[in-house]
This record gives sequence, C-alpha cells and structure tokens, in this order.
Amino acid sequence: MRYSSTRGQVKNLLFEEAVMMGQSDDGGLLVPNELPFVQNDFDKWIKLSFTELSLEIMLPFTSGSITHEDLRNIILQSYTSFRHPEITPVNSVGQINILELFHGPTFAFKDVALQFLGNLFAFFLNKRNHPLRILGATSGDTGSAAIHGMRGKNGVDVFMLHPKGRVSIIQERQMTTVLDSNIHNFAVEGTFDDAQRIVKALFNDSKFKQAYHLGSVNSINWARILAQIVYYFYAWFRVAREKSEPVSFVVPTGNFGNVLAGYYAKCMGLPIDKLIVGTNENDILHRFFSSGEYHRAEVKETLSPSMDIQISSNFERYLFNLAGKSSEQLQLWMDEFENSGRLTIGADLLSNAKNDFVSGSVDDAEILSTIRNYNQQHGYLLDPHSAVGVRAAEKTDIRTPVICLACAHPAKFSKAIRKALGTEPKLPEELAALENMDTRSKTVPANPEAVKKEIIGTLDA
Repeated sequence: MRYSSTRGQVKNLLFEEAVMMGQSDDGGLLVPNELPFVQNDFDKWIKLSFTELSLEIMLPFTSGSITHEDLRNIILQSYTSFRHPEITPVNSVGQINILELFHGPTFAFKDVALQFLGNLFAFFLNKRNHPLRILGATSGDTGSAAIHGMRGKNGVDVFMLHPKGRVSIIQERQMTTVLDSNIHNFAVEGTFDDAQRIVKALFNDSKFKQAYHLGSVNSINWARILAQIVYYFYAWFRVAREKSEPVSFVVPTGNFGNVLAGYYAKCMGLPIDKLIVGTNENDILHRFFSSGEYHRAEVKETLSPSMDIQISSNFERYLFNLAGKSSEQLQLWMDEFENSGRLTIGADLLSNAKNDFVSGSVDDAEILSTIRNYNQQHGYLLDPHSAVGVRAAEKTDIRTPVICLACAHPAKFSKAIRKALGTEPKLPEELAALENMDTRSKTVPANPEAVKKEIIGTLDA
C-alpha cells in the first residue's frame, strides 16, 4: 500500500516514509491510496484478541516495510503496559455500550495509538543514521501519551506544546513530571489552536523540518489513525449479534482523528450505521454536519478541555474524501478556510456527509447532569468527554445498537466530577503520586519563531 498527500504534491510513499514524514512536505496530510475491503475476513477475526486483530488489520497497510513477525512483536510490546487484559473492553451500561479506551499507562485513549507509534519510531530509527525530533501540540492527553511512549528512547527528542493553564492539573503533571533528558515541555501562552498553528508552521518550514529531522505524534501522523481503526472492529465483534448487523458509534471529538478512524473502518466494510460526532460548546464540527458551515469561532473554556478546539487538524482527510479525492478542490477549500476562517459546502455534499455522520453539541450543564445521572442510575462514572458522547447520542434518533467511546479515566478531570457529584473521584495510585513529583516545563509565547529558537537552543545545549 502507498500513501499520498491530500494536497497532491507528495505521492506514492511507502509506509515507513509516511510514518517518518508525519505531515506531508506539501502541507497536506498523508492518506492511503486505497483501503482494503475486509468483510470477508470477519469469520476468521471474530474470536481474535485485541493484539491478534491489530496484526491482521495493520499488516496490509505496511507496504512491506515490516515483516509479519516484526509487526507482531511491535504490537505485543506496545500493549504490555495496559491494565486490562482485553486492552479496550466493552461494557454494557443502561441502553448504551461503553468502549473503554483508558486502560493504558496515562489513562487516556491516546495510549492505544501512541504506545504503538513510539515502538514503530524506535524500529525504523534502528535502520537510520539520524535522530528524530518529535514536535507535537496537545489539548491534554496526546502530550502525556506521547511522552510516556517516547521517554528514554534512543535517538528521539520530544518537544510537546500545551496551552498554559488550559489542560487539567493531572494532564499537565503527567507531562511535566517526566524528567527524562529527551523530553521537553513547552507551555504556550495561548489556546490549543495556537499551539497547533505553531506546529503546522514549523512543519511547513521545509528547511527547518529537514535540518532537524522533525517527526509528528499528533494525529496528522497516519500511524495514529491506523492504530485507532482496530478498536472499532474489536468493539463491533463484541456488540453485534449477527454477522451483518450495523451498529453506531458515538465519538466525543475535537480534532476529528478518533472519529475519522471509525469512518475509515466503515469504508473498509465494518457495518456502521452512523458515526455520531459529539462536541462540547466548541461546536465547529457539529455546525458543519448540521449546516455545512465549517466556520472558525473563538475557543471557549469548558469542563471537557481536551475538546476545546475550533480547528480540527484531521478534518482535511475527511474533506479530501468528500471532495471525491480531488486535491484541487481540497486546496481551494483549505485556502478559503486559512484566509477567512470559513468553509461552506453545498447541499449535495452535506447530504453525502449526513449518510455517514450525525452530530450533537453538549454544554457544560448537560455534561454535569449526564455524569450525575449515569452515576446514580447505573453506578458508572463517566469522564466529562465521555459524557459529551453519551449525551450527544441521547439527542439523536439512532435505532441501531450504540457504542460510545470512553476516552479518559474520570479521575483525570476532578473539577467536573466534583461539580457533578460533590465529591472527588478516587485517584488511581499512579495519578495520586504525581502531586509530590518534581516538574519541568518552559513557558513560551504563542509564536512559531520563538518556539523554533527554543528548540534549537535546547538541542544545541
């Protein structure tokens, strides 16, 4: 399988090239030239473990860059640190199924992909004679998951940008208490969108990117999406009652990477009725799927901070498909959005989008009431992001079985739990220990040149 850019200037890369490049050199995002249709394999896959299923789904995407045995070992190594034997178990809670994605080392769904990506980087770097400098932006969970996936790895430095004061205290300490010499945390004086803008600007600086061997752990890296496709299949096999029964997935999302993986799973033949996009009050994606208007607005602080995003970096991959895989049309749309902050599609394309997606926006009051109701009625504690997904599903008229992606452990968001229930969530030992650990972080202005200067200075030192 080969990979090409949504912008059309980079074409036919091998898997290793796509993973190591991260964001395409032409400013676009790399996508597979085609997707395998795998429905005929369901009878063989239905009883596989998570790691066995990962191997079957991922292998066709690797372009021969990795042998069957090497990929198997990478996958097994990636999930040894998960606390649940199923890796991503499914629980029935009331009328909904909860796909728990928070059993990894940082208690967030990002671990599923970033433990894999860290080991993938290490495997490819063993064949190369240059270092890798990871540059990423995080609204909370990507940063800690990436840092824990890359800490101590030879030949890798991680520069992680988070919006100062706009992630939860636990999320921040999960990043800043990692003192390994290859980990560098930058607190950006701005929003997540500012941090993401800086990362894109530096990746688009081709001289800087090539001179310092920049790589990406954000979901602009295709390997992140690939790893996330797996748990859609894994969950469907545990919920569907017959071979062809469609189910719907509700995904709390800000950056569109997680729900995009579900869209690709559907394109590969997984019987998905609807993908329900759950947003908080930063509802640019809900507005798009409701009216066709992808219009940027001011970022609001909410009780679900990992979704406080108004520019969804992965949305370009979906727009590319919606444009009939026309790089020319995609470029026109992205130029329009980058220049004006507004992108509007016609009624015919909106109708096409609604064949696959529905959406719902959830405010802070609804988040609190959903957490409270599920705790009282079912004895189940939702984190605020998962509560967005559950409430969004309740707002839609979906008749198929529903699986909600639970993206983080509720203890990571004590402010929301305290407001909803009047009590503090019980912290797992690993999270409780963070309070007394030393931290290291550097505050930087929301400016690409300032961040570039800090990176160069750190590496020179």
